[in-house]
Amino acid sequence: MKCLHVIALLGCTASTAQAQTVVRAGEAPAKPGPATNFTGTVSVRTMAEVIAPGQAGAALVTFQPGARTNWHTHPAGQILYVTEGCGWIQEEGSPVIRVCEGVTIHARPGAKHWHGATSSQGMRHLAVTETIDGKPVDWLEPVPASQYHGPAR
Repeated sequence: MKCLHVIALLGCTASTAQAQTVVRAGEAPAKPGPATNFTGTVSVRTMAEVIAPGQAGAALVTFQPGARTNWHTHPAGQILYVTEGCGWIQEEGSPVIRVCEGVTIHARPGAKHWHGATSSQGMRHLAVTETIDGKPVDWLEPVPASQYHGPAR
Protein backbone atom coordinates (compact mmCIF):
# COMPACT_ATOMS: atom_id res chain seq x y z
CA MET A 1 0.00 0.00 0.00
CA LYS A 2 2.80 2.45 0.91
CA CYS A 3 4.55 1.65 -2.36
CA LEU A 4 1.49 2.68 -4.37
CA HIS A 5 1.38 6.09 -2.69
CA VAL A 6 5.05 6.74 -3.47
CA ILE A 7 4.56 5.77 -7.11
CA ALA A 8 1.51 8.02 -7.36
CA LEU A 9 3.48 10.97 -5.93
CA LEU A 10 6.40 10.37 -8.26
CA GLY A 11 4.00 10.30 -11.18
CA CYS A 12 2.57 13.67 -10.15
CA THR A 13 6.01 15.21 -9.76
CA ALA A 14 7.19 13.99 -13.16
CA SER A 15 4.07 15.22 -14.89
CA THR A 16 4.33 18.67 -13.25
CA ALA A 17 7.99 19.02 -14.27
CA GLN A 18 7.14 18.19 -17.88
CA ALA A 19 4.50 20.93 -17.92
CA GLN A 20 7.10 23.62 -17.24
CA THR A 21 8.70 25.64 -19.98
CA VAL A 22 12.33 26.70 -19.57
CA VAL A 23 13.68 29.52 -21.76
CA ARG A 24 17.42 30.10 -21.43
CA ALA A 25 19.15 33.40 -22.17
CA GLY A 26 19.49 33.83 -25.92
CA GLU A 27 17.05 31.03 -26.82
CA ALA A 28 14.02 33.24 -27.43
CA PRO A 29 14.35 34.79 -30.89
CA ALA A 30 14.45 38.58 -31.06
CA LYS A 31 11.94 40.14 -33.44
CA PRO A 32 11.94 43.75 -34.59
CA GLY A 33 9.42 45.94 -32.79
CA PRO A 34 6.82 46.88 -35.42
CA ALA A 35 7.08 50.44 -36.78
CA THR A 36 3.33 50.82 -36.17
CA ASN A 37 4.00 50.68 -32.39
CA PHE A 38 7.58 51.96 -31.97
CA THR A 39 9.85 54.79 -33.12
CA GLY A 40 13.47 53.79 -33.74
CA THR A 41 15.17 50.41 -33.46
CA VAL A 42 13.53 48.07 -30.97
CA SER A 43 13.77 44.29 -30.55
CA VAL A 44 11.28 42.14 -28.66
CA ARG A 45 12.01 38.68 -27.23
CA THR A 46 8.88 36.93 -26.00
CA MET A 47 9.97 35.13 -22.84
CA ALA A 48 6.58 33.79 -21.72
CA GLU A 49 3.37 33.48 -23.70
CA VAL A 50 0.03 33.73 -21.95
CA ILE A 51 -1.07 30.18 -21.08
CA ALA A 52 -4.65 29.71 -19.85
CA PRO A 53 -5.90 29.92 -17.22
CA GLY A 54 -3.09 32.43 -16.55
CA GLN A 55 -3.30 35.92 -18.00
CA ALA A 56 0.31 37.19 -17.84
CA GLY A 57 2.97 37.21 -20.54
CA ALA A 58 6.53 38.53 -20.47
CA ALA A 59 8.93 40.00 -23.02
CA LEU A 60 12.47 41.33 -22.95
CA VAL A 61 12.43 44.58 -24.94
CA THR A 62 15.62 46.32 -26.11
CA PHE A 63 15.55 49.97 -27.21
CA GLN A 64 18.49 51.48 -29.09
CA PRO A 65 19.27 55.15 -28.27
CA GLY A 66 16.35 57.34 -29.35
CA ALA A 67 13.90 54.43 -29.64
CA ARG A 68 10.59 54.43 -27.80
CA THR A 69 7.08 53.04 -27.74
CA ASN A 70 4.04 54.87 -29.02
CA TRP A 71 1.64 56.13 -26.41
CA HIS A 72 -0.34 53.11 -25.21
CA THR A 73 -2.46 51.68 -22.40
CA HIS A 74 -2.76 48.25 -20.79
CA PRO A 75 -6.25 47.11 -19.74
CA ALA A 76 -4.78 45.18 -16.76
CA GLY A 77 -1.64 47.29 -16.23
CA GLN A 78 2.02 46.46 -16.80
CA ILE A 79 5.18 45.94 -14.76
CA LEU A 80 8.56 46.90 -16.23
CA TYR A 81 11.94 46.00 -14.74
CA VAL A 82 14.93 47.79 -16.29
CA THR A 83 17.69 45.21 -16.78
CA GLU A 84 20.24 47.30 -18.66
CA GLY A 85 20.96 50.93 -19.52
CA CYS A 86 18.79 53.98 -18.89
CA GLY A 87 15.56 55.21 -20.37
CA TRP A 88 12.65 57.57 -20.01
CA ILE A 89 9.06 56.87 -19.07
CA GLN A 90 6.08 59.18 -19.00
CA GLU A 91 2.46 58.89 -17.99
CA GLU A 92 0.13 61.35 -19.69
CA GLY A 93 -0.07 64.58 -17.71
CA SER A 94 3.06 63.80 -15.68
CA PRO A 95 6.72 64.73 -16.20
CA VAL A 96 9.18 62.45 -17.96
CA ILE A 97 11.12 60.28 -15.49
CA ARG A 98 14.62 58.86 -16.03
CA VAL A 99 14.89 55.16 -15.12
CA CYS A 100 18.01 53.00 -15.05
CA GLU A 101 19.05 49.41 -14.41
CA GLY A 102 17.38 47.96 -11.31
CA VAL A 103 14.28 50.19 -11.39
CA THR A 104 10.77 48.71 -11.41
CA ILE A 105 7.84 50.63 -12.92
CA HIS A 106 4.18 49.73 -12.43
CA ALA A 107 1.85 51.23 -15.05
CA ARG A 108 -1.70 51.33 -13.69
CA PRO A 109 -4.50 49.67 -15.69
CA GLY A 110 -5.66 52.04 -18.42
CA ALA A 111 -2.92 54.66 -17.78
CA LYS A 112 -1.76 56.26 -21.04
CA HIS A 113 2.05 56.14 -21.11
CA TRP A 114 5.19 55.56 -23.15
CA HIS A 115 8.70 54.30 -22.40
CA GLY A 116 12.00 53.91 -24.22
CA ALA A 117 15.71 54.65 -24.33
CA THR A 118 17.21 58.06 -23.73
CA SER A 119 18.43 59.94 -26.79
CA SER A 120 22.04 58.91 -26.04
CA GLN A 121 21.80 55.55 -24.24
CA GLY A 122 19.99 52.28 -24.93
CA MET A 123 17.73 50.51 -22.46
CA ARG A 124 16.47 46.97 -21.97
CA HIS A 125 13.53 46.04 -19.77
CA LEU A 126 11.52 42.98 -18.88
CA ALA A 127 7.84 43.71 -19.45
CA VAL A 128 5.23 41.64 -17.64
CA THR A 129 1.75 42.32 -18.96
CA GLU A 130 -1.58 40.77 -18.05
CA THR A 131 -4.42 40.44 -20.51
CA ILE A 132 -8.14 41.07 -20.29
CA ASP A 133 -10.16 39.08 -22.81
CA GLY A 134 -6.88 38.16 -24.52
CA LYS A 135 -5.86 41.81 -25.03
CA PRO A 136 -2.61 43.01 -23.39
CA VAL A 137 -2.27 46.50 -24.92
CA ASP A 138 -4.05 49.27 -26.83
CA TRP A 139 -1.56 51.05 -29.10
CA LEU A 140 -2.08 54.77 -29.72
CA GLU A 141 -0.25 57.62 -31.51
CA PRO A 142 3.55 58.03 -31.73
CA VAL A 143 5.34 60.23 -29.19
CA PRO A 144 6.40 63.30 -31.19
CA ALA A 145 10.09 64.24 -31.23
CA SER A 146 9.26 67.61 -29.60
CA GLN A 147 7.78 65.81 -26.60
CA TYR A 148 10.45 63.09 -26.48
CA HIS A 149 13.23 65.71 -26.58
CA GLY A 150 11.31 67.94 -24.14
CA PRO A 151 12.54 69.55 -20.92
CA ALA A 152 15.65 68.30 -19.15
CA ARG A 153 15.07 65.25 -17.04
